[in-house]
Amino acid sequence: MADYVYQPVVGVAKGLFAGLRLRIDIQGIEHVPRSGGAIVLINHVSYLDFALAGLPFWQAGRRPVRFLAKKEVFSHRVGGPLMRGMHHIPVDRKAGAASLREALTALRAGELVGIFPEATISPSYCLAPFKSGAARMATGTKVPVIPLIIWGSQRVLTKGHPLRLREAIGTPITITVGAPVPPADLADWQAGTDVLHKVMVDLLDTAQRRYPRPAPDAPDWWQPAHLGGSAPPAPSGPADDDAR
Repeated sequence: MADYVYQPVVGVAKGLFAGLRLRIDIQGIEHVPRSGGAIVLINHVSYLDFALAGLPFWQAGRRPVRFLAKKEVFSHRVGGPLMRGMHHIPVDRKAGAASLREALTALRAGELVGIFPEATISPSYCLAPFKSGAARMATGTKVPVIPLIIWGSQRVLTKGHPLRLREAIGTPITITVGAPVPPADLADWQAGTDVLHKVMVDLLDTAQRRYPRPAPDAPDWWQPAHLGGSAPPAPSGPADDDAR
């Protein structure tokens, strides 16, 4: 599949990150496969996560990630043409069969498909319950799931907190790629989803522990409640699985 749009967009994104002097630290790049289909499972804490999640795969082997994203993004007069040009996959949450077929086709063709299993940005900055789509797709295509955790991007641009250039400059952001989870471990979709959630929780916990601690007098709205911050408490209970 030709990627005339993907490379320039990556270049622009990296330029913007450099302009903000974001201190991006990528861990686990050795887990990026050089070829073959795989599902990239990503936590969601900011509006930058699409661009950030693709960096390890582009850096390791110039491999594009095709993200599943809500169809409304594809209707935007600027974002829509870019999303289509980068061959991302629109998701209609009321009728998701077409997007599922497109994602499965991409995986069988050896592509990387990116999924945010929480389906939306978590205001607690902790992992919400996962939808089971990743486990279903992995077992249906016999491809692994690559867990990926982003931390710190919520300090730059997230829901309810617009970009403030002065505060954003120099923000540290960690991107952690975990070891692939084989499809055989996910054959039972619900149990497999629990496995993926546990893997992601462990990666997130490690990323948070490694992350620079905020100064005593610094704003802590981006810090989870269980770490002493003022973000809302983490959600609980099963995910609504209607639009997986």
